[in-house]
Amino acid sequence: MERTSKPNRPGMTNSDLTARILALCNGEVDEIAIMATVAGELYHDVNGFDWVGFYRVVEPGLLKIGPYQGRYGCLVIPFACGVCGAAARDQEIKIVDDVKKFDGHIACSDSTKSELVVPCFGQDGKLLGVLDIDSDQYAFFSKKDAHDLDQLMRKLFMGDID
Repeated sequence: MERTSKPNRPGMTNSDLTARILALCNGEVDEIAIMATVAGELYHDVNGFDWVGFYRVVEPGLLKIGPYQGRYGCLVIPFACGVCGAAARDQEIKIVDDVKKFDGHIACSDSTKSELVVPCFGQDGKLLGVLDIDSDQYAFFSKKDAHDLDQLMRKLFMGDID
């Protein structure tokens, strides 16, 4: 498979990247394998993504790190803490233009300036975890990026792949 250069903006506006992720995951039912594939493809293909990974729900009110790309991540995040915890607790997408202005932000890396967190739901509608993407640029993520990623996660984890 030929690699393209990283686009300057988030790749979810890049239908080739979305199509490639869907093709790579087609027929896969293992959630961890899907998470690993998504994290790798997004991290390596989108310029400006400083960290891409998943935090999985491991017990009520608690997230634990799953597959990711980038430097280290926080190992455990309670639903009461940080952007990931808020997205899991509220079961809604969070776009943070400046993480230093988010009350309760957990600073896993000093390089993170903005963050996008997308809740991921299984076929039964239960929360599996969250997709967490950090950027080293302020106000990097758009509502369209969030929508595109949400749609991709729904296709992958809720079983809507052809």
